Amino acid sequence: MQRRQFVLRAAATVAAPAFVRPAHAQDVPGLSAKAIAIGCSAAMSGPLAGFGSDIQQGAGAAFAHANARGGVHGRSVQLQMVDDAYEPERTLANVQQIIGQGSAFALLSCVGTPNNTAILPLIEEAGLPHIAPITGAASLRKNARNVFHVRASYTDEVQRLVQRLAGMGLKGIGIVHQDNGYGRELLEVAAAALAALNMKPAVQAAVATDGKNLPQVLQAVAAARPSAVLLATAGTVSVALVRGLRKQSPGVLMAGLSVTLPSASLSTLGEDGSGLALTMIVPDPHRAKLQLVRDYQAAMRAQGKGDFSQGSLEAYVNARVLLEGLERAGKDPTQARLRAALSSIRNLDLGGFTVDYSGQMPYVGSRYIDLGVLGGTGRFIG
Repeated sequence: MQRRQFVLRAAATVAAPAFVRPAHAQDVPGLSAKAIAIGCSAAMSGPLAGFGSDIQQGAGAAFAHANARGGVHGRSVQLQMVDDAYEPERTLANVQQIIGQGSAFALLSCVGTPNNTAILPLIEEAGLPHIAPITGAASLRKNARNVFHVRASYTDEVQRLVQRLAGMGLKGIGIVHQDNGYGRELLEVAAAALAALNMKPAVQAAVATDGKNLPQVLQAVAAARPSAVLLATAGTVSVALVRGLRKQSPGVLMAGLSVTLPSASLSTLGEDGSGLALTMIVPDPHRAKLQLVRDYQAAMRAQGKGDFSQGSLEAYVNARVLLEGLERAGKDPTQARLRAALSSIRNLDLGGFTVDYSGQMPYVGSRYIDLGVLGGTGRFIG
């Protein structure tokens, strides 16, 4: 009997490796022995389709560069994008499916304020890390343990624009905002920034995301005759808005946020965009004085992409931050280890652009903001 028990114990010891698997072989969502899958729900069609294209190009270039050098701890990093057309309901459905299928280890740069508002409770409950959502909304920068913002906030961007316009001695500053959660939040921020300077909006008008009420918005602005208009809009409606203002309110100064105009639209505006001031939350992608920009341009060229833009540079930066987190998470990563690795990032210099999470929520990595003025070619001239 004793001999039989010994044999059984010995057999169990020999068999153990077949059943006790290392962490990387367990059922970690989006993780296999050879690859790490990263999910992204973004507008690849509809009014913000340019944002999806920027993510594909910029993040795709960063991941391709990393994979060419052996990946992260021997695993390739694969970006899996799904289209939501900037519709929050579709974003929610996409992320529900990602979580339900366990198809992604983390999310990267899901696009839009209302979209990220829709998915935040879901990713918090599931413990799914989300790196660098494409939104600067203050309402989303609270104590979320799974969200690691990279870009500066919309509040910082709007305040910078208002201070610049007011500093030019302009008294009549109007606000045109998108008629959704993103635009309404920015309207409140802009109105508060003006109030702090003892000013009120010369006009405030809400434009539909599809632009169906654009003629009425243009008439309201023309009637108010402001000296400048702050554009709290995003996507293709911004292009029509800029062109309409040039025609119906000639001479009015226009200023927008980093997300106001899709990258692909900058050059198509031509002279209509000349003189438009925009905030920049990453450096100028055409000026290679920084190592970050040189690395980005090289990664893009390696993928046959020569059209550089703020949007794809932001996506490249976001992917670099995620890659850093994955490296720090080790050879057997889990989502909890990735969260801990990201929160440990202090003064990470990507080549002239610093990311620092300070180890505490809300996790906001950068407060970089610059101002650029567009020329007729769609590039910044100052």
